[in-house]
Amino acid sequence: MQATQLLKLAETLAAHTDKKVTTLGVYSVNDGKFFERIKRGGGCTLKTASRVTEWFAENWPDDLTWPSDIPRPEAASKSKTSRRVA
Repeated sequence: MQATQLLKLAETLAAHTDKKVTTLGVYSVNDGKFFERIKRGGGCTLKTASRVTEWFAENWPDDLTWPSDIPRPEAASKSKTSRRVA
């Protein structure tokens, strides 16, 4: 997963749910500045990228198509998710 793909997932979900990207950063990795750092060219560890990607997979709305150019991991048990996007 590339940082730009994480940003695309965040921006797509934010637009669909009318949430701020900063809010999704808090939900997914407990860091409201995470996606802003990515946008400015920053990176993250593989562990963090995996965690964020799994969060998106678990919380992606049924009425929103996952971007076809980004591989979607199998969602883990939804009971593990602490914060959901409404």
